[in-house]
Amino acid sequence: MLEFNGKAKANDKFFWNFRDKVLAVIKIGEDLNFSNGINIVGAHSDAPRLDLKQNPLYEDSGFALLKTHYYGGIKKYQWLSLPLALHGVVMLESGKKVEITIGEKENDPVFVISDLLPHLSRNVQSDKKLSEAVSAENMVVIVGNRPVKDKIVKEKVKLYVLEYLFNNYGIKEEDFISSEIEVVPALKVREVGFDRSIIGAYGHDDRVCSYLAVSSLIANSNFKKTGVALIVDKEEIGSSGSTGSDSYLIHHIFSMIANALNGENLSFSDLRKSFLSSNCISSDVAAGVNPPYKQVHDLQNAAKLGYGVAITKYTGSGGKYNANDADAEFVGKIRGFLNSHKIPWQYAMLGKVDEGGGGTIAKYVAYYGINTIDAGVPVVGMHSPFELISKADLYATSKFYSSFFAEYN
Repeated sequence: MLEFNGKAKANDKFFWNFRDKVLAVIKIGEDLNFSNGINIVGAHSDAPRLDLKQNPLYEDSGFALLKTHYYGGIKKYQWLSLPLALHGVVMLESGKKVEITIGEKENDPVFVISDLLPHLSRNVQSDKKLSEAVSAENMVVIVGNRPVKDKIVKEKVKLYVLEYLFNNYGIKEEDFISSEIEVVPALKVREVGFDRSIIGAYGHDDRVCSYLAVSSLIANSNFKKTGVALIVDKEEIGSSGSTGSDSYLIHHIFSMIANALNGENLSFSDLRKSFLSSNCISSDVAAGVNPPYKQVHDLQNAAKLGYGVAITKYTGSGGKYNANDADAEFVGKIRGFLNSHKIPWQYAMLGKVDEGGGGTIAKYVAYYGINTIDAGVPVVGMHSPFELISKADLYATSKFYSSFFAEYN
């Protein structure tokens, strides 16, 4: 991160990488008065997935397997019999950090959680509720079947995997304790439909908005207000921890900008003035209408693919519980801004009342008194291994974020 110490000027850019899980890209605007606030587009880079347990490797029935713990809201059955890849880091006892990506290249092996054949699944799966048909403890990843040639060792297939990991990465079994390894779909991004109007991929929620937040900030010049593209972690599990938005991140970023502009740490009173003059687009995806399941939506208040960026006044569940509810004044200003810039937009809420619900980082940003509203790309098949977005909505959202950074005041 570049340190300006009071010498920052308009169009200067710097970034802050916090623990390789939070990224803040900052561009100084023409207005150098910190009290006049900043414009933020905030997204999250984590996506629903499977994480390896800290003691994951074992052998059973001739297979080497890895135990997992699902991360975020997934439908477990969607992850069966699907090619999977491993991504993550392993901290060795020596202090060396080993990065792992296996399953993405054409010549890489992939991994799988094998499903049960239908001939024998009646009692174990078919007669159960969908949410109970696949046990979380059965979400184990097949990683090998070849034994070592050793007559003494009992777990020969497990040993083969351990030898492979040590020979290729220097990893011993105990090193899993200090690892963070994610299991994700090993699927390519694809154009969907005869007209190629849809993009299908894993992790649109919320990496499509993360990409747009950063690219919109970098591509623009001559901001009126200082802009921040903020990408946080842990949103899918409640924004908790030091790298989630329910922490001191916002305060810290504002303090960094104050130091860049003024060369000193300001009092909380000065920070508060900036908070109250700032604006934030909580850049998260919206639930798009899926034709066979329209009944879960209030269609007058639901996003459809191809109709533009989705604006959401509030999320939450069970009576707006845990929601950020943007005030009418700020919603009106955003609506007017979109119309004046001829940006296609639509209103969206997360399903019918009492149908379900969810949240974003919005309420954690709004905690500081920052004007905050949710706005992002509609998604069909959210939290599945292959989510769908519209190219038209992608363009509209990009145009909105770019205009917001450049002109919103």
